[in-house]
Amino acid sequence: MSKRVCVAMVVILMATVFVAGFTLQTRRQREEAALAEPFKGVTLDGTVIPGLYSIQSTGVSTEPIREAAEQFLASLDGELLKKARYATDDIEWRKWHNVHRAPREGVSFGEMNDTQRERAFGLLGASLSAKGLKKTKNVMRLNEHIAEIVGKHGEYGEEFYWFTMMGEPSATEPWGWQLDGHHLVINYFVLGDQVVMTPAFMGSEPVIGTGRFEGVEVMQDEQNKGLAFMESLDASQQKQAMLTGEKTRGNALAQAYNDNLVLDYAGIRVDALSAPQKKFFRELVAEYVYNMDEGHAAVWMKEIEAHLDETYFAWLGTTGPESVFYYRIQSPVILIEFDHQGPIALDGPRVPSRRHVHSVVRTPNGNDYGKDLLRQHYEQHRTDAAHGHVH
Repeated sequence: MSKRVCVAMVVILMATVFVAGFTLQTRRQREEAALAEPFKGVTLDGTVIPGLYSIQSTGVSTEPIREAAEQFLASLDGELLKKARYATDDIEWRKWHNVHRAPREGVSFGEMNDTQRERAFGLLGASLSAKGLKKTKNVMRLNEHIAEIVGKHGEYGEEFYWFTMMGEPSATEPWGWQLDGHHLVINYFVLGDQVVMTPAFMGSEPVIGTGRFEGVEVMQDEQNKGLAFMESLDASQQKQAMLTGEKTRGNALAQAYNDNLVLDYAGIRVDALSAPQKKFFRELVAEYVYNMDEGHAAVWMKEIEAHLDETYFAWLGTTGPESVFYYRIQSPVILIEFDHQGPIALDGPRVPSRRHVHSVVRTPNGNDYGKDLLRQHYEQHRTDAAHGHVH
């Protein structure tokens, strides 16, 4: 190898390292700036629509969730317990990230012993539906799969998921938990018998396992039902729904560090759909909502259906077999994004494909992380204290 070629290779390597470092520094600056903003939530124009959420009894018990959380905490001791605990209103809620190299707090599955892992999954099982739990485990398993494919077991794997507990599990006081890792983030807030499970992120690369991971898959129902719904629209309706037919990059907007996303409605409004189309649309929404336990999912669906005619469906990309696309469902009380992404770990053209998928679910207008309910709880207790009432 000539001296000139060696020098050129060194220059390229130094430039790559510089660009990577600059990109990481820029990302961290953006994240710090996002956290410095007071939380507002996803809005249409920067203004929160008031009165959408209220503290009330749902009639659906959260006792199994609380008991599972207590059992998980009881299995931790010393440094692990200390690492897992945060205040109910801690900003740690907002520090989740869907990328694999992000710094994370809490207790990882890799640090847990068998009993602790069993109780962590017990908490997930109490909080999620059977289908939601299966999706969660499959995301983790496919993260192990990509570790084997690319040979980077220090970056990917089933153990790289972190649990944090916010507040003290309680039947009356606000608390919650967070699971944070690559392609899998669940924020789970509890107040009395009310639950808020957003922001929630699920995705994977790859989305279908091979070899010993044969049969493991994620996001296929979300993908196929979204496409089938779009194709159920007539030509005029599809034209209304279509943002653009070109899909050249990742399009999801409500991912990590976008708590205060300003996003106007786009696409076709649900009140323009026929009755059969509305039924199909509800089934698509339910695919995401019913990741949480069935009782609380049913409560959430009622809230969503109360605003159904105000809900919009937007599409970007193509239709047909093997099509690549992004779609968005948005109303005053829910935001769902599904997005085909370009490869990060896998080889191949650097364009979106079905091998890498992201999805994110938000509760707009201030109630991600249950923050609007938490605000009302604090205000109510301040009022009660001012009037001498004791709880």
